[in-house]
Amino acid sequence: MSTLLNAPSHALPLESAESNAVQRLLREHQTLLESADVGIVFIRQRVVVRCNRRYAEIFGYLHPQDMEGISSANFHPTRTEFRELGRTAYPTLSRGEVFKTERLMRRKNGRLFWGALTGRLINPDDTREGSIWIIDDIDEQKRSQSLLGNALREKQLLFDHAAIGIAFFRKGKITRCNPHLEQMLGYDPGELQNIDPTSFIPSTQAWEQLQHKSQSVLLNGLRFEAEVALQRKDGSVLECEMRCKLLDASDLSQGSVWIIEDITDRKLAQQHLAQVQNQLEQQVRERTLELSSTVADLHREVQDQERIYWLAHYDPLTGLPNRTLLAQRSAGAIQTATENSTPLAVIFLDLDHFKHVNDSLGHKVGDALLVEIGKRLRSIVRERDTVARLGGDEFVLLLPGANAQGAARVAAKLQEASQRPYQIEHHELTIAPSMGIALHPQDGTEFDALTQAADVAMYHAKLDGRNTYRFFTPEMRAKSLRALQLENALRRALERKQFQLHYQPQVCLRTGSIRSAEALLRWHHPELGSISPAEFIPVAEDSGQILQIGEWVLKTAVEQLKQWNQQGLGNIKVAVNLSAIQFHQPQLPEMVSRILTESGISPDLLELELTEGVAVQDPRTATATMDRLNSHGIRLSMDDFGTGYSSLSQLKRFQIYKLKIDQSFIRDIDHDSNDRAIVSAIIRMAQALGMQTTAEGVETQAQLEFLQQQGCDEAQGYHFSRPLQAGDFEHFFRSYAQSH
Repeated sequence: MSTLLNAPSHALPLESAESNAVQRLLREHQTLLESADVGIVFIRQRVVVRCNRRYAEIFGYLHPQDMEGISSANFHPTRTEFRELGRTAYPTLSRGEVFKTERLMRRKNGRLFWGALTGRLINPDDTREGSIWIIDDIDEQKRSQSLLGNALREKQLLFDHAAIGIAFFRKGKITRCNPHLEQMLGYDPGELQNIDPTSFIPSTQAWEQLQHKSQSVLLNGLRFEAEVALQRKDGSVLECEMRCKLLDASDLSQGSVWIIEDITDRKLAQQHLAQVQNQLEQQVRERTLELSSTVADLHREVQDQERIYWLAHYDPLTGLPNRTLLAQRSAGAIQTATENSTPLAVIFLDLDHFKHVNDSLGHKVGDALLVEIGKRLRSIVRERDTVARLGGDEFVLLLPGANAQGAARVAAKLQEASQRPYQIEHHELTIAPSMGIALHPQDGTEFDALTQAADVAMYHAKLDGRNTYRFFTPEMRAKSLRALQLENALRRALERKQFQLHYQPQVCLRTGSIRSAEALLRWHHPELGSISPAEFIPVAEDSGQILQIGEWVLKTAVEQLKQWNQQGLGNIKVAVNLSAIQFHQPQLPEMVSRILTESGISPDLLELELTEGVAVQDPRTATATMDRLNSHGIRLSMDDFGTGYSSLSQLKRFQIYKLKIDQSFIRDIDHDSNDRAIVSAIIRMAQALGMQTTAEGVETQAQLEFLQQQGCDEAQGYHFSRPLQAGDFEHFFRSYAQSH
């Protein structure tokens, strides 16, 4: 602070230029957000901090500003589904990976729609910085898929219930027929599958004559028609009218379709009722037209089914295999590698800064670039290797037979190939990949395990500077497993009574007496041992368990406060830390007031501590919550002051009665003039605003004397006592009171 106060006047233009640059960057950032054709939102502590116009439009709001401060739970059908999304997404987000899903969402008017979600933490090492989510409205796409399914079912019903026999032939055998043909020939369901026509043609000679007559007609792409005698399974003969056509005259391997109608009764009628022959011929012509339409419909059905299969197994943009086909091929490759004890490698590839291409040049150029990248990747690997696109700019390479050295060679080739520019329209683009490599079986024996391991390794490649590759290591796995292990253990920690509160005395520097204590949460797991709050509190916040734990801390601290007052410790006060998620719960003031009422403790004996970052993230909401707490008689202090996003203009509006000076400033005040100046300035500012001050982390007599000279009100730290269990604190309090 002293440096700023003593800065020369000629530094001001530089500061102005820097401010203008920052403003320009902010405007550019805002323009990018507003130009995106997908919804983009920044979420912090499950509350909307900022979103673009498309995001507001998707959820039915007129302006993006209307959504600021709204809980993201409001955009889901129910809070249960919102919490389920958090549990599903957390393992992926905590590893710094992108999480993707398709879910039902809820608009402002309550109507549900399908949305494609993509999320990622801004800083996986500090979840308090929040996350960014992208949403695309895919409701129309879902409805189209439903209509397509209905159409296919209708065509299948027509095939199954047609009053004529229909059969598909390939390589001289029936590959598929409808129930009417089976009934017509007296066969049980499925008996005609894979048999040749000689089973129901009365003689070999008749079959050869039929083939001879039809061959030239069919090869010219025409429909062959004939009246033939067919033999039922029981040996009886029926007269039938047959119509046959090749599915593709240029590709005989596609086979043919036969339409067979039993005309036995018609033949008898022709013999006995010649007078109605003209009428019967007219009926035959009409039926022929109907059958022709049926054949065309069936042919289109075959084409539709083939198209559906392709869409289900291939990426529509690049034509590369998608995740479904990759999983199928991986299963086969893993089985072969296991049975033959041969190596197998998986490379997870992500393009560095690909978003810049879409943002600056548009999605059309970005899509064209992805197509060319897919072609180049395919040209580098072997024929038996698989290059798949998972979506966005993520690709996976499946390399059967490749060991660590082989995978490294492929990765090096990919790096080398990325140096050659791509010519997209009139743009010359160069884009580099970050790659993660996982090996079978040491990194996983299943498809999901291998791709997850490769994805984690790719994330570490990005952390190490991008445009490189990293092999998956046990250390990477251990970090992921540790986070999952803590989350699972936390779910039972409360009911198994593994939590405990310790209390650190806070000493009045004017009188030397202990007038308050800070409650500090401790967790000792029977198997994992003592776990630092710095490690388990973020896990509790991300998993949604912090609310239950926080309420337990409040209840336990207030109950202990009640016991100490009954035991004659005087009007000692207890300070309890609030997490950001707790502070933003609308029912917080009522919950705290209820706990105090049930215990009979006066509200002025409880102090709630919150960090300045929590307060200034959303000043308007923070001020409203503080006012409500203050109306219940509950006092608030600002913890770790000076380390967050300080704003003096906002600080004066908050209902804060105490500032806690962070120990990072106290640690070196006996020999660091800057720290002394900062601490002195904080104390003077607090005095000017009518606030008290508490110094944290006081460990030496020299630190204590400096704080007393500056007029600091309270201090806590190892110079007085480390955090103590409740019984030990009571003993320390009485001993300290007698000696002071």
